[in-house]
Amino acid sequence: MARRHGYALLAALVAIVVVISAAIYVGFSGVLRDDESSVQAGGAHPHGSAAPASTGTWVGSWSASPAGAEPGTEAGGTSGTESGGGFFGRSIRNIVHTSIGGTGARITLSNLYGQQPLSITHASVAVASAPNNPTALAGTVRRLTFSGNTSVVIPAGQQVISDAARLAVPRDADMLVTTYSPTPSGPVTYHPQARQMSYVAQGDRTEDPSGAQYTEQSPYWRYLTALDVLSHEAEGTVVVLGDSLTDGITSTMGANVRWPDLLADRLRTESGAPRYGVVNQGISGNRVLSDGLGRPANNPSGLSRFDRDVLGRSGVRAVVIDLGINDILRNPQQTDPDQIATGLRELVRQAHTRGLRVIGATLMPFQGHRGYKPHLEAVRQGVNAAIRGGEVYDSYVDFDKALRDPYNPRKLLPRYDSGDHLHPSDAGYERMAESFDLTSLKGSTGAEL
Repeated sequence: MARRHGYALLAALVAIVVVISAAIYVGFSGVLRDDESSVQAGGAHPHGSAAPASTGTWVGSWSASPAGAEPGTEAGGTSGTESGGGFFGRSIRNIVHTSIGGTGARITLSNLYGQQPLSITHASVAVASAPNNPTALAGTVRRLTFSGNTSVVIPAGQQVISDAARLAVPRDADMLVTTYSPTPSGPVTYHPQARQMSYVAQGDRTEDPSGAQYTEQSPYWRYLTALDVLSHEAEGTVVVLGDSLTDGITSTMGANVRWPDLLADRLRTESGAPRYGVVNQGISGNRVLSDGLGRPANNPSGLSRFDRDVLGRSGVRAVVIDLGINDILRNPQQTDPDQIATGLRELVRQAHTRGLRVIGATLMPFQGHRGYKPHLEAVRQGVNAAIRGGEVYDSYVDFDKALRDPYNPRKLLPRYDSGDHLHPSDAGYERMAESFDLTSLKGSTGAEL
């Protein structure tokens, strides 16, 4: 009898545990938004947009910084839009290249430079059937939702993150992210130096797997600023903050041979390398200290955008900074290397408050460029001396030493020069990635500077 009562008590306890476990499961079955920890995604979602039922970490696989308002897209503009501006009545199919794969995807859309709300009624994500091709791989088109809805309105100056979509996202592959807006939206937030062709179609073609209707080509990325993946193999994200040298302005179109792309290749393939996604936050012409014109500023400085473009990315574990040459070359020219170094140290300080390790790049030579002056070369050397002296970053990569002509260290080695004596060739970008010490991405942040 006592044994029977014991079994009954045990059964009752088991039942209580089951009920509590079920309650916990139901309570946490939605997509958690903590980018710094592992998540479990699940729950009910509309057709074609189910969240991935797997455990992993949200990491950045691709990103591009919003750099300004696309000329001609304002009301009454001349870029093919009608009165009211924007790309209303058309589908924009951005092609982006992943650094790391996963079991689910989510995107970030930005209306940072808009002057009125942006209405997106449909959006989708898919795997491209082939590189640089607007046709989706069969069976991969996924409808995207925003807080469970297929449509979203993004206020001027703001951004939105989609819900998770279940999709096997391959590493080192092209993805299609398509949006449709039915109403005029005014200036379009864009990234001008994509070095990647995207596409536009008339009408709502967001879930059309065929690329046949996408007859208009575009060298820009519009609205889309990030593609995150739910990964069970990645440890986090490395964010590269830079200017045109990082943006890859002289790299071959559609080849994905910017140096951050090639750094991602090394992180995927080399034994012992940290498993990080790589996101490229380069903006051509970018400076550490000075913003561009406008409100919000076109081409915001590294100091202005650090929180948004670096600290705001998913799963960040390390930061690489390659900025400073435009502070020297562009008006108002900065002729005090200490001012540039001080600005860079402030970026490091901000990263350290989040426990992030920071690797900086020395400034590469530019003799022969139209902006070269001997006194500006002295500024470059001064910044590099501070970097090499350990006065700026936790660690550094010496791009200057890797690409300079040993017989004239004030200029790029000819085979690494694109021809303008400032930006690298494809071989130069490859050399930059090769010179990077992958172990520098891991470890402690070092002392506060």
